[in-house]
Amino acid sequence: MKHLRLIAAVLLVLLFPTLLLAQSTGPDDRQITNPQSIISASNSKARPVPIDDLYFTRSVSNASWSPDGKEILFTTNMAGRPNLWKISSAGGWPIQLVQSDERQYAGTWSPDGKWIVYQQDTGGNELWDIFAVPSDGGEVVNLTATPDVREESPRWSPDGKTIALNYKPKEGTVYDLALLGWATHQVRKLTHEETPNHSWSSVAWSSDGKTLYANRVEVSFTDADVYAVDVASGKTTNLTPHEGKVVNFASSLSPDGKTLLITSNGKGGYQNVALLDIATRKSTWVTDTKWEASSGDFSPSGDSFTYRLNADGLTEVYLVNAATMRAEKLSLQEGLNDFAAHPNSFSPSGNRLLLSHESSVQPGDFWVYDIASRSANRFTHTAIASLNSAPMPESQIVHYKTFDGKTISALMWVPFNLKRDGSNPALVLPHGGPTGQVLDYWSPRVAALVSRGYICIAPNVRGSTGYGMDFQRANYQDLGGGDLQDEVYATKFLQATGYVDPRKIGITGGSYGGFMTLMAIGKTPDIWAAGVELFGIIDWMTMLQHSDPELQQYEKSLLGDPVKDKKMYDAASPISFIHNVKAPLLVLQGDNDPRVPKEEAVQVVDLLKNDGKIVDAHYYANEGHGFAKRENQIDAIHRTVDWFDRYLKGAQ
Repeated sequence: MKHLRLIAAVLLVLLFPTLLLAQSTGPDDRQITNPQSIISASNSKARPVPIDDLYFTRSVSNASWSPDGKEILFTTNMAGRPNLWKISSAGGWPIQLVQSDERQYAGTWSPDGKWIVYQQDTGGNELWDIFAVPSDGGEVVNLTATPDVREESPRWSPDGKTIALNYKPKEGTVYDLALLGWATHQVRKLTHEETPNHSWSSVAWSSDGKTLYANRVEVSFTDADVYAVDVASGKTTNLTPHEGKVVNFASSLSPDGKTLLITSNGKGGYQNVALLDIATRKSTWVTDTKWEASSGDFSPSGDSFTYRLNADGLTEVYLVNAATMRAEKLSLQEGLNDFAAHPNSFSPSGNRLLLSHESSVQPGDFWVYDIASRSANRFTHTAIASLNSAPMPESQIVHYKTFDGKTISALMWVPFNLKRDGSNPALVLPHGGPTGQVLDYWSPRVAALVSRGYICIAPNVRGSTGYGMDFQRANYQDLGGGDLQDEVYATKFLQATGYVDPRKIGITGGSYGGFMTLMAIGKTPDIWAAGVELFGIIDWMTMLQHSDPELQQYEKSLLGDPVKDKKMYDAASPISFIHNVKAPLLVLQGDNDPRVPKEEAVQVVDLLKNDGKIVDAHYYANEGHGFAKRENQIDAIHRTVDWFDRYLKGAQ
């Protein structure tokens, strides 16, 4: 059984839930994995999983309860595009509510249940507009129609007359709060952020509609506060004033309007859950852990609330009695468990919770948890039937020491039926961000590669979240330095298992993972036999010229001032090492990517072609940062598998 080290902590919570995780384990308790303990299990039924089966398996996200609790709205790509569908909360066949070639997210019901508003962009450009559609279906109305402004995350006021939005002009560096009049379709900015690097996002309306609670977050995610914003005047009041760098953000307002459920890393830089008394601005801690605890929702009655705990890539969900502060872990399968609905995962009557579950071997589904019976029932079945009969190895969490003694956690997948003879190909999978974390997620891309014989490892290198703020900031002004070495030391771990041929190690990732792929094959060229990079950065200076202005601020938060710290930018740019590349490289890129623009990919291809290196590229029309259209997802993984088969397995 994987993750044995968590058993003691889980038993403590089950037997003594009032401890509220005070004695839970944390990153300091990780034990180094013996590479020889890694096993390739025998399975006579193992076979390559058909790629079409993996990508015709649907995804579900962005759920929302109807006000009467009778229906659930959600986004799914059942028809090949992420569109809005709805289903009876009693179960049954879902109905497509809106059909479009474009992406639709954040659907939410009006208080009277008659309308649904949602955000939609064009060709992956992330310039979202807010649309409305009758909840029973009908003509779609674009409420904002602003091609040069991002309007996101609509949130209805209690009286249904106003919709709060997160608002950013295309050339703006920050998000403000704005109010959209339902009757007039007029948008009024509520906040006017004066710094270039703090953004606002709404959390909840007060019951009288006079106050909007919101988070104001610094772009590097190292500092944040919770605010009350007066809707009439725009006056803002900081409810979590502090000294130094502390991250505080709210997720839910109690029904009586007196308390906010918040997440804070005020406990030594580790993320915990607290209750914030609005009148006194005093916080009461709910959890005490060095893992990553995140606040959830208040129940409609206010007698309970929820939070989630991410422990080294696995997440569990908890229900807390607000009177006794007794926390109960909900009994769900191991993997990634989360609260699935917005603005609240509790049903309107408060007797059910809408949850999501996925793991490395199980696609994401919605589950309805009955609070009275303490039982969960799967609400959706996203996997195509053949996946149920296709054995897939589970991920396992491994730990290894890197060059400077830090402990690195990684998810690892080992195909079935391999010989421990040092002959097998392997792939390192750097994640995006870098402010992010690899979790025990369902990935059709990983499943396609692992079932075809590739050992895969996905490290949470320095700069990742989930292990405290010091670790998150450990790559400051060192992008492609220590974090690259953390990836390199993953290859040492792979070789030490005895399964991997050091001449058959590849690397592939997207966004920051694409940057890391380019940095790896240029700065440490002798390690890698092939690479596939998706929308990766080659030059941080050209990124400053072409990427979305908010992302430019994020870049500066990682590397410093581009004039004073130009040496840092040069040292962190793969273009400084591109002429050293030896590994054949495949580049995959969306034409409309606003985060890592196409110019970055073109530079990579042109430079390598001029050097006479092996390079190929494919550009996807009407795609942005990541590929949303099913046919493009399938095409991209086919190209990836073919590339690695050719250069790691020697296939023709």
